[in-house]
Amino acid sequence: MTGITKSFPGVRALAGVDLTVNGGEVHCLLGQNGAGKSTLIKVLAGVHQPDGGEIVWQGNSTRLKSPIAAMRLGIATIYQELDLVEHLSVAENISLGHEPTHAGFVVRTRAARHSAASLLARLGHPEIDPAAPVAELSAAQQQIVSMARALSHDARLIVMDEPSAALDPDEVRNLFRIVDTLTADGVAVVYISHRLEEIRTIGDRVTVLKDGRSVADGLPARSTPTRDIVALMTGRTVDHVFPFSPRTADPVTPGAAPVLKVEALSREGEFEPLDLEVRPGEIVGLAGLVGSGRSEILETVYGARRPTSGQVSVDGRQIRPGNVRAAVRAGIGLAPEERKAQALLMLESVTRNVSVSTMGRFSRAGWIDRAAERTAAQQATRDLALHPDNPDTQVKNLSGGNQQKAVLARWLLRGCRVLLLDEPTRGVDIGARVELYAVIRRLADEGLAVLVVSSEIPEVLGLADRVLVLREGRVVHTAPARELDEHRVLDLVLEGNHAS
Repeated sequence: MTGITKSFPGVRALAGVDLTVNGGEVHCLLGQNGAGKSTLIKVLAGVHQPDGGEIVWQGNSTRLKSPIAAMRLGIATIYQELDLVEHLSVAENISLGHEPTHAGFVVRTRAARHSAASLLARLGHPEIDPAAPVAELSAAQQQIVSMARALSHDARLIVMDEPSAALDPDEVRNLFRIVDTLTADGVAVVYISHRLEEIRTIGDRVTVLKDGRSVADGLPARSTPTRDIVALMTGRTVDHVFPFSPRTADPVTPGAAPVLKVEALSREGEFEPLDLEVRPGEIVGLAGLVGSGRSEILETVYGARRPTSGQVSVDGRQIRPGNVRAAVRAGIGLAPEERKAQALLMLESVTRNVSVSTMGRFSRAGWIDRAAERTAAQQATRDLALHPDNPDTQVKNLSGGNQQKAVLARWLLRGCRVLLLDEPTRGVDIGARVELYAVIRRLADEGLAVLVVSSEIPEVLGLADRVLVLREGRVVHTAPARELDEHRVLDLVLEGNHAS
């Protein structure tokens, strides 16, 4: 791809991007949210037509007029939000659009399942049943099905957009094994990730985008210093990819009563009875693998799941279990892991997204005071330095980091006392991560009680004051963050045999 340009109304998304990918290599594509990565891969996938530039495929200049045209050439894209049809079977998803048929119209189900089984075995997952509905599979298994579908089209180039975002360490290692198998067969892989440690492990070369331009094309992935990559992505030096070191002094006033108190809270099959307290100004982290019960704990505290036993209190007052409205009225706010699906109204404005939990404040006799709503929302977003500073902007047009700020602004406007953060920097670029860390620390400094979940152990250790380590729904260790390190936490979550 040479000199690729693409504009949308009012936005120049690509301003001359170069990308060269060789067969059998893993080419990593890096850049902040809004740098142009998504637009570039959609041009490569045939979703968008470029305004200018040239695409050369296997030596021939070509136009990718549609996703079908790209797929027929051997270019497959696996998006972060997988485009599988959940009510169809594994085999039906893999063969969708090119099913084996009798006489051109009767689908040969047995042949489709046999072909699917062969592709799944090639990817090292013969245990996945081709007849199983996709909805019954884990996130990792669904990703394998997406890869099998790509291979069913004899793909020679596979684009993977944040493929490890929802995977635990063992699943990530299996993903890397599959990528190695593909590249050994000569398949090229374009790998997009915000996790620089993955780039070091899996990548061969790196292209960096900034403001719709390629600022580096083909850097060696393993030997280019992190500082140099970050500087290319952000235009400035960022010394710490993860938060500053844990606070050495206790941020909580001695003798302060807990804001959030959780007593013997449990959900059968998800997590065992749990006790925890979060005091004003304190950040408590939950560390553990996917499936350890971290998100389920947050959602139960928030009332989105009904507990089997136990109770939750805010400022000494018990909350009715399994009731989100009661939790919100008590002062609890949640920024969920899947912010696009679970928190944001993607087609609505920033104002409406920020004010949605506080509408009663702006309502008089059934009418909403739009001016007051807009002013209040804008003040809340300005406090968090949300960009662009335009309350009328649709949330879908914001970067991942600014979408997360919009969720936080909602709870600031509500005046919450407890902030629950589930994977607060998932899908957020390095520069925006640093901004979010500073925002979370500032909110705690202003007296909020914060309970945070993250798959990235350095993030938990750098952000939290105190950490609860979880394994299989049970707390196996609790300690101040400054007394832990990444190796110690990994040992705990993988073994789970240390006394609390």
